[in-house]
Amino acid sequence: MDTTELLKKVRKIEIKTKGLSTHIFSGEYHSAFKGRGMSFSEVRGYNYGDDVRNIDWNVTARTGSPHVKIFEEERELTVMLLIDVSRSSFFGTVKNQTKKHINTEVAAVLAFSALNNNDKVGVIFFSDKIEKYIPPKKGKQHVLRIIRELLNIEAQSKGTDVGMALEYLNNLIKKKSICFVLSDFMSKDYETPLRIAKQRHDVVGIHIIDPKEEILPNVGLMRMMDSETGAVRWIDTSSKSVRQKYADWFSTHMDYFKNIFKKIGVDTVTIRTDESYVNTLLGFFKRRGR
Repeated sequence: MDTTELLKKVRKIEIKTKGLSTHIFSGEYHSAFKGRGMSFSEVRGYNYGDDVRNIDWNVTARTGSPHVKIFEEERELTVMLLIDVSRSSFFGTVKNQTKKHINTEVAAVLAFSALNNNDKVGVIFFSDKIEKYIPPKKGKQHVLRIIRELLNIEAQSKGTDVGMALEYLNNLIKKKSICFVLSDFMSKDYETPLRIAKQRHDVVGIHIIDPKEEILPNVGLMRMMDSETGAVRWIDTSSKSVRQKYADWFSTHMDYFKNIFKKIGVDTVTIRTDESYVNTLLGFFKRRGR
């Protein structure tokens, strides 16, 4: 992608996702992901309705009138985005809506929401190896760099290994962070690193799926290529058993994802390429806030 085209795409995504994060997601994000605790801010005169447990008795005794302590949230958090850039992320049967396209916009919304709340954002791009790491920082230019890298990155490897990405996170980030894993989770054997990550971080699995991954259409003979292995074969989609095997394959990955995350107690969000991610993500933030 040449520089001019890349900058146009970055700008387009910035306009859309920055507006969403500012006007829709910012408050919900703040409510869903709390700071590290409360710290003392100041003392002021008591007002009707103030919690009597916050009365500062020393100041009250000294001044002769009731005063209360005011606390504010220690807000600064670190947000880590683990983004799947394997070949399967290029799959998409909805116009202009590949899984990579959804990954990019969702990651941008999360990054701008973090920016609006003065949080740091870092990124780990992964396939079946670590493709790139961007350390956590603040600032608009840093967020725009993340979007630019995500649009332009070409993975050196084709496969998907969620467990390896989580192990890298566990070894790299020692301070507690909010960790969003954006992937189609076409991977297995990530239970142990996910369990370790859950103990250290606030982890959320964002599962991106395409409708044609669930059900293979009945269109007769079809030439198909596995984007991660490169294997090409002809299949007869008019065969009920073939369609059933395909559905079972997808269901196996879905069940593993849902069961492992539920077993460990990690929140998940499923986003489809044929639906708006805005309502799905907003609903998740609201549930978390409650």
